[in-house]
Amino acid sequence: MRIVLAGFGVVGRSLLEIVSEQSEELVRRYGMSLRFVAIVDKGGAAVSENGLNPLKALESKRLKGTVAGYPGCGKPGIDTLSILDDVEADVFIDALPTNLRDGEPSYTYLKKAITMRLHTITVNKGPLALALPALKELAEYRGVVLRFSGSVGGGMPVIEFARQCAMGDRVVRVEGILNGTTNYILTRMEEGLGFQEALREAQEKGYAERDPSLDIKGYDTAAKLVILANEVLGIRATLEDVEIRGIEGLDGREIEDAKRRGETIRLIGKVDGGLRVEPTRIKVDDPLAVRYAMNAVAFQTENSGRHIITGRGAGGRETATAILRDLIQVKKFMAGGGVT
Repeated sequence: MRIVLAGFGVVGRSLLEIVSEQSEELVRRYGMSLRFVAIVDKGGAAVSENGLNPLKALESKRLKGTVAGYPGCGKPGIDTLSILDDVEADVFIDALPTNLRDGEPSYTYLKKAITMRLHTITVNKGPLALALPALKELAEYRGVVLRFSGSVGGGMPVIEFARQCAMGDRVVRVEGILNGTTNYILTRMEEGLGFQEALREAQEKGYAERDPSLDIKGYDTAAKLVILANEVLGIRATLEDVEIRGIEGLDGREIEDAKRRGETIRLIGKVDGGLRVEPTRIKVDDPLAVRYAMNAVAFQTENSGRHIITGRGAGGRETATAILRDLIQVKKFMAGGGVT
């Protein structure tokens, strides 16, 4: 399976680490030999039709700051669009940072890859939140697989879990905590910290970015909610369809009042008629009342009731594992077995 990987940050590097560690097992269990024919980052690319050595690619990134420093295969300054034009591949993986303003440059890359009949995997919420229905239609028209398991819940198999809940049944409502940063902040505020102090601590621990606005203003949760609405409930929604209120307006008095009433405040994303993201009071014994940087999602089904998945919602190796799950589905499709 020939792969072009765009983005060689934490997730991209974690993917190559796992592939290097588990290459024999991937062949043995899934008949899947992964050949990275191109890797692209800000500094350029490394390209080899015979496949790049994952460890050499990682070393080039560490020593040179770019995969374009790969000995004999480096191409400084070349971009992803040029790579897609020039390199023969079966799969395109997008591991670039999220941009919720216009989804670029990933949206352009995804459209081009799908149009070129490359099976496509992305962990990037931006293009999906803004144009998932259009991308799915294009993939169906071109006869390729579009997978995005790592875009919601990181390594948690949220979308796969939802599909299982819907087998022989129908999911009618989704609600959950989809952002570990805000959950960590709210947990620490319950423990006595002020908002700014809790935010600063989250940044020091690596849960929050230097600019945490997408998290605390609720946009990250909203993007993930849009993906779930499209994929699980069949609602053709985009980010513009979500009512959003973040946690930046909360103060300690509201947190304390909730505690006195046996409740906790969590940033909940909900699809129930409409799409909403807002700080919500729930009982402390509700399964969604997870603490610190944990995520939790509940799927209400028509016949079998409420099903809940919890776990860590982010992390390089966790998200890379989701990419591997998607690659296994692509391999299954390429072998004529369809996807689940």
